[in-house]
Amino acid sequence: MAPENFRTNIFINCPFDKDYKSLLRPILFTIVYLGFNPRLASERSDSLEQRIDKILNLIKSCKYSIHDLSRLKAEKANDMFRLNMPFELGIEYGCRRISTNYLNGKRTLILEKRLYDIKKALSDLNGVDIKNHDNKPAKTVRALQHWFIETVGVEDPHSPSVIWDRFNEFMYDFYVRRKNEGYSKGDMETMPIPQYIGFIKRWIDLNT
Repeated sequence: MAPENFRTNIFINCPFDKDYKSLLRPILFTIVYLGFNPRLASERSDSLEQRIDKILNLIKSCKYSIHDLSRLKAEKANDMFRLNMPFELGIEYGCRRISTNYLNGKRTLILEKRLYDIKKALSDLNGVDIKNHDNKPAKTVRALQHWFIETVGVEDPHSPSVIWDRFNEFMYDFYVRRKNEGYSKGDMETMPIPQYIGFIKRWIDLNT
């Protein structure tokens, strides 16, 4: 039997560094705005929980997943390749192809920075549909909105431009309200993911 909220849970496999935050925040907003639940490994931090076990449990609890492999390529000399993201995509692929239960009905979005980058690094993915975002937040929102229509089956959602505008309205309110509540810029930049998602949900409830 599928876990509770399986059909509305979306696992996000992405970098968690400071530079990626400009993409992660609109991704989270878009998912919540369209009525779904984002799930990430960073949503909890039990020091005695094995990270791989947590990821496995998250993947099994989500019908949908978004895997951003835009950091496969090292940007500077001596940089290490980011292998966690393709490894987690491999787990997702295994769930779909090997499982004989509800997990074989999972659906996936793969994102890359530039078109065809992934095919150079992971030739096994030749022939699959991948969307690129060029590291641009608004283009990332557009890619997600299209995927929600094409694959998730959301009918006639707001346009990517409307969702992007609403996200910017939310972010303005978020910074103003949190500052008035005593949050510093550092507090807001390092806010735990569950708290940030909670603010998104409350803002959408009050403003839609």
